[in-house]
Formats: sequence, structure tokens, C-alpha cells
Amino acid sequence: MLEVEDLAVEFRTRDGVVHAVDGVSYHVDAGETLAILGESGSGKSVGAQAVMGLIDSPPGHITRGSIRYRGKDLLGLDEGARQRVRGRDIAMVFQDALSSLNPVFTVGDQIAEMYRVHEGASRADARRRAIDMMDRVHIPAATSRFDDYPHQFSGGMRQRIMIAMALSLGPDVLIADEPTTALDVTVQAQIMDLLAELQRESTMALVLITHDLGVVADVADRIAVMYAGRIVEHGPVIELYERPAHPYTQGLIDSIPRMDDDREELVPIAGAPPNLMKVPSGCSFHPRCPIARDECATDEPPLYAVWSGRESACHFWEEVVSSHD
Repeated sequence: MLEVEDLAVEFRTRDGVVHAVDGVSYHVDAGETLAILGESGSGKSVGAQAVMGLIDSPPGHITRGSIRYRGKDLLGLDEGARQRVRGRDIAMVFQDALSSLNPVFTVGDQIAEMYRVHEGASRADARRRAIDMMDRVHIPAATSRFDDYPHQFSGGMRQRIMIAMALSLGPDVLIADEPTTALDVTVQAQIMDLLAELQRESTMALVLITHDLGVVADVADRIAVMYAGRIVEHGPVIELYERPAHPYTQGLIDSIPRMDDDREELVPIAGAPPNLMKVPSGCSFHPRCPIARDECATDEPPLYAVWSGRESACHFWEEVVSSHD
């Protein structure tokens, strides 16, 4: 459904060039959920914005790669054609619903606008369809709340409104960028259950961007782990959780509190994410890696095929995997 290959995005600033995404490749099929996981600044959101055609240039530039939807390269389309794909075929839920919604228009009008602009629906028909969409994402009393403004909704309800807008035209691919950020645990679960429910109703492909391993455990089919603009590990969700093949993935898993673990302290990843204007040579994770050798500082690892469906950008992935045997 969606295939990204060797995508690179950089931002040219006065202070230097920020290599936000550097050679990222992934695909997602109909009805499948791919989670893209990583710390803040790893390039997750920039990659999603590139897929949507939302990179402001300048300062942002897509320097290489391809983005194909149903085999059609989106980077070769003019802005008019790209805009027709955006929303109708590929839609996005942004992480901050309050800033993404227009505060001076009612939520109902903002959903209805999708039908009026893209499908030429009448005002009455657009209103009816918008209310139906609000019902579909479980907004209570949707008819009476059509004329309410974003500030009159809770954080979880605003996120549901964003999902309603994104799904209004029935896209084949939905990109959800940190859809549960700043929501409490109960509401997080409700939003993730809603996305899974809506996906079951269609063959929609879902790309879920997050920094929270717990959020994706029950909904994702595959996970791509990003670090410093690159994918460093990829594989089925259960396999990746049970037997990570990259020290960074292992570090993320070790830093999560678990009910079945009697450790008194969590194990953090040493150091801090790198400056993307000065990405370390070789393996970008090597300054923080507990098993780094000399070659890690000089030789950039490719994505090694660990076994069928599993990849790891670590020279010593066998050592990481064997630690779980």
C-alpha cells in the first residue's frame, strides 16, 4: 500500500545541515499496522511529514529516495496532484490536537469542510456526514456537539475529532503521529482501541509513530526502530520484544517498568541522543552502546538480515540475540 525507500531529509540552517532522516526504508500493507519507534529527535515525525508532502522548503529538502503509494511515486507529482492524494488516499493524525485544530471554527465545521472541499458536498450533506463521523469515533451526543469549539473538548475527545477528520474521506493509509501524547493511560488505551476498531472495519494500513513501547505492544504487527534518522532494527512485534537484536532496542525495553520484574531501579540508556548536525561516525549509537568495539566507531553497519522478517543494524547483533537464549 505504501512503500518508502532510501528516504533522506535534511534541513539547511545557518548553523549547519540537520540530517533528520538518512536512508529510511519501510513498507506497510493493506490492513497492517507498522509502528515506527524511537526517542524524540530520531526522525520519526519528519519522515511522516515527508510522506504527506508537508516538508517546508526551505529549509527542508528531500535529497534522495522514493515514496510510493500503490506503486505511484509521490515525489514525482506536482503539488495539485499531491494535494489530491493527501487526505483522500493518505491521511495523518497529528500529535497535538489542540494546536492542529482551528480554535475559531467549530469541530463539526472542520470535519464537514473535508466533504465540501474534496467532494463538493452541500452544506447540509456535509453536516450530516460529519455527525456520522463523530458518532463513528464515539463522540457522545455528536449532533449537539457539532457546534462546539475545540477548547470545549477534553484532550481525548479532541484526539477523536482529529481521527474523525483524518478518516472522513476513507483513506487507504493512516499515519498516526504520537496520537496518545499527553493523554492519561486510560484515555491512551481508548484511543488505541478506537484505531484498532476502525482499522478492522476496512483494509486501511496504519503507520503508528510513537516513543512508547507499551502503546504499540497490542496493536502493531511490525516495528521499525529509529535512531539518529535511521532504522536500526525491524521485525514482528512479539519477536522484537522477546529477542531484540540491537543494543538500542534492548535499552528501550530495559528502561520500561514491568510488573513481573523485581528490580528496584530502571536501567537507563547512557548518554543522550546525538546532535543531528554532527552524527557520530560509524554506528551512530556507538557512543552510548554497552557492547561497542573499535570498528563500531568507523564502520557504519548495514541492516543485517538476522532471520526471515528480522533486520538489525548492529555488527554484533548475534551477541545481543544470544543474550536472550
